[in-house]
Amino acid sequence: MKNIIKNTILGLAISTSLAACGAGDRIANIGKEPQMSKIENPQLRQDYRPVSMPMPAPASAEKQPNSLWSSDRTAFFKDQRATNVGDILTVLIEIDDQAELENETRKRRDSVENAEMPSLLGIESHLAQVLPEAINPANLASLGADSDYRGRGSIERDEEIDFRLAAIITQILPNGNLVIHGKQEARVNYEKRIVQIDGVIRPDDISINNTINHDQIAEARIAYGGEGQITDIQQPRYGQQLYDIIFPF
Repeated sequence: MKNIIKNTILGLAISTSLAACGAGDRIANIGKEPQMSKIENPQLRQDYRPVSMPMPAPASAEKQPNSLWSSDRTAFFKDQRATNVGDILTVLIEIDDQAELENETRKRRDSVENAEMPSLLGIESHLAQVLPEAINPANLASLGADSDYRGRGSIERDEEIDFRLAAIITQILPNGNLVIHGKQEARVNYEKRIVQIDGVIRPDDISINNTINHDQIAEARIAYGGEGQITDIQQPRYGQQLYDIIFPF
């Protein structure tokens, strides 16, 4: 029991210290606008991991003698679309998600069991001598069970996101597909909005305007959030979040 109390106190102390560290940063930034992230090479980040997928062997480009055409070309004239590492293209994100779900479950079960022994070789007449109180042999046992369960759930969601985001090609996979990464930060007064997208695209899906829709991105990771005073107010306090985690009821 002492070990449990000791471990609980130690866990609370660690959680409090971590919360204090975050609170210290917040106190130090009182009255300051959120800082913008520096532009950096994604491959130099500690958490960067190159995309690795099973891929077929890349097709080799062949050019016939006395011909201007190459087998890896998709158009006769120069293509202005993004194709190489470092090239930029525009991602069109238009999400209009609406969902409505309602579910109701009802379960009920009743059961009754009665047992009687009005006559059994005369033994019923001696039950009064064995048991402390007189019993009625015609009503020896009566069992009953009543179970009632009812559940109801309702979900209604309406989300709409519409914006354009420039992304950069960070990697070319062996089969020619492109890995893209894009991030945009916009600060208005003391609130900063952050939009980030990552994924894999096909060069053929890039339009002539050098744009691509978000639903044409494989392994798409779209993040839309923010930092600042309004975002901070919308978050529960550290103590409340800790209480919600460890409270068992």
